[in-house]
Amino acid sequence: VSWLFNPAGSEITSLDSGNIDDILNNADVALVNFYADWCRFSQMLHPIFEEASNVIKEEYPDKNQVVFARVDCDQHSDIAQRYRISKYPTLKLFRNGMMMKREYRGQRSVTAIADYIRQQKSNPIREVQDLEEISSVDRSRRNIVGYFEQKDSDNYRTFERVANILHDDCVFLSAFGDISKAERFSGDNVIYKPPGENAPDMVYLGSLTNFDLIYAWTQDKCVPLVREITFENGEELTEEGLPFLILFHMKDDLESLEKFQQEVARQLISEKGTINFLHADCDKFRHPLLHIQKTPADCPVIAIDSFRHMYVFPDFSDLSVPGKLKQFVLDLHSGKLHREFHHGPDPTDVAPGQAIQDLASSPPESSFQKLAPSEHRYTLLREKDEL
Repeated sequence: VSWLFNPAGSEITSLDSGNIDDILNNADVALVNFYADWCRFSQMLHPIFEEASNVIKEEYPDKNQVVFARVDCDQHSDIAQRYRISKYPTLKLFRNGMMMKREYRGQRSVTAIADYIRQQKSNPIREVQDLEEISSVDRSRRNIVGYFEQKDSDNYRTFERVANILHDDCVFLSAFGDISKAERFSGDNVIYKPPGENAPDMVYLGSLTNFDLIYAWTQDKCVPLVREITFENGEELTEEGLPFLILFHMKDDLESLEKFQQEVARQLISEKGTINFLHADCDKFRHPLLHIQKTPADCPVIAIDSFRHMYVFPDFSDLSVPGKLKQFVLDLHSGKLHREFHHGPDPTDVAPGQAIQDLASSPPESSFQKLAPSEHRYTLLREKDEL
C-alpha cells in the first residue's frame, strides 16, 4: 500500500528523535499525525491531512504559528511510546511542545481538520471592558482573571500561553489599562474565582513571567483533584495512562463525594500524577459495578481500575481511617493488589481487595478499557449504548 502516499513529496514535517523537541517547542500549535504505513486508515488520512495543512498554511503563513507534522510509529517506536500511542492513525494537538490531553476525534475531512485548527487558534481569553463583567461571571465555572497594565507585555504573554493550554478547563478573562487599574494596586495581578457564589478568590503570588510556576498554579485551580468520569471523557482519561481510583456514588449523594474528596486531599495529594482520582454515577456505570459484583444499591463503592483488573476497597466506612486509603493505593503500586488477586492474601495479612478475593481464579478485567477504532470498545461505552 506504500504507493498510495509518498512522504518525500509531502510538505508535512516528518518528526524523529533528533528534531521533535525543537519543532514542537517552537510551534504555537502543532497537529501531529501518528501513523503506521501498514494501516489502511493511516493511508486514507495522509492526503486529507496534507490538503488541510495547505489550507491552513495560507491563513497562517508564519511557520511557527501552526505546524502539521507526522510520526511513522513503526520507524520511531520510541516516540510512539513516549506519547502512549497505541492505535493508528492518532492525531494529537501540541501547544509550545506540550501535548494536550484531548486528541482530535472529529471527522477525517479537510474542512473538519481545518476548522479544528482555526478553533484552536482563536483567542481563549475574553477581554472585559468593565469590571462589572467580572462580578457577573458564571460562578458554576472555574474562572481565571488577569489584570494587566498593557497587553504588549511579558506578563500577559505568559498568561496567554497558560490560557491556550488550559482553556478547556477554565474560563479566562483579562482587563487592561485604566479598566484594570483598581485591581493592580501592587502591579499586574492574576486571581482565581472558584465555583460557588460565596467562594473566596485566590491570588497568584509567584512570578508572572515564570511559565512553569503560573502554569502549575493555574492547572491546580482549573483541574479538580477529583474529576468526574463520564461517557464523554472516559477515553481521554484513559489516554492519560494513569490507573483510576474511583468513587461510585449515587448522583445525589454529595456527602459521600465530599468525604472522598477530603480524604483524597488529606491522604493522597502526594500520589497526584501516579493515579487519577475520579467519581462516577452509580446509575450510569452499572456495568463496571457488575464487574466487581456490585449494584447501585451497594453504593458508595471505592475501587481501583489498573486497566488489567479492578480492585475493591473493602469498606467505604473505613475511608476516614488514617492511612487506609493511601495504603490501598500504595498496594497497587507495589503490585500487592495484583499478586493477592491471583494468589490470595498472606496468612497474617488482610488484602485491601479482599471483597472480591473469591474471584481470584478469574479476576475481573478492567471495565474502562482502551477504545480502539475497530471492535475493541469501552465496556462503559457499551453500557451507554444500552441506555
